[in-house]
Amino acid sequence: MKVQDIIDRVLEKSCGGRKLEQTSDVLASGSANMEVTGIVTTFTATVDVIREAISIGANLIVTHEPTYFTGADKVDWLENDPVYAAKKKLIEDNGIAIWRFHDHMHMAKSDLIYDGLVQELGWENYKLDPSSPWSYVIEPTTVGELAVFFKRKLGMSNVRIVGKPESPCSRIGILVGGGSLGLGREEMPMELMRDKELDVMVCGDITEWTLCAYVNDASMLGMNKAMIVVGHERTEEWGMKYLAEWLLPIAEGVPVTFVDAKEPFVYL
Repeated sequence: MKVQDIIDRVLEKSCGGRKLEQTSDVLASGSANMEVTGIVTTFTATVDVIREAISIGANLIVTHEPTYFTGADKVDWLENDPVYAAKKKLIEDNGIAIWRFHDHMHMAKSDLIYDGLVQELGWENYKLDPSSPWSYVIEPTTVGELAVFFKRKLGMSNVRIVGKPESPCSRIGILVGGGSLGLGREEMPMELMRDKELDVMVCGDITEWTLCAYVNDASMLGMNKAMIVVGHERTEEWGMKYLAEWLLPIAEGVPVTFVDAKEPFVYL
């Protein structure tokens, strides 16, 4: 199996072979004609993820996010950058191909990032709308208890909450990654919370003057609204864990391993 064989099979299975003309899903390193010895799936190809791939004999990393620090993986601005040079050398010296699976992953028949997160949470049967992965109805709990649930399920030491931890909740929204910024419309998260009568929004990235301010004001007004900030990586990593399992039938015996990129933060 060559790198291009894997890419073609992934796109065929996820999107029926449909390819976007403009996409960030590019081969950031390596050659499409390389023979694949093993595949690693991960949220982002950090140096530690690359080292783990090398240690297990895998030479294709399928990453959800960029390798070189910008959405388009542009490298012209990095010509004399020591971080880029050292990372590039590590990749090239060990013959690693890195392919980004982002745009097509979200536009698959079913958004594979959400599929992985929902499976990790065990919320497959809790969707408020079967056609959308954004809202759920769970057994009544409190915001604080829900935050503890997410910490345990997603392996986190800390989460941030806006609103009152003692507030009751059962109608939950989830906007993974940058989706909580509005998917091109700043109003979108607030409209979703209002229109679906959601008690809590679980977020990846946040902007503090949009949904954060909306929820904070609502809570100050005595309304039953709260937000749990999980972060971009923790909301999307589970899609890449799911992808390792999803890839097995089309990898034809090539080993597939999920490597957790992990949160980039140290909490003090």
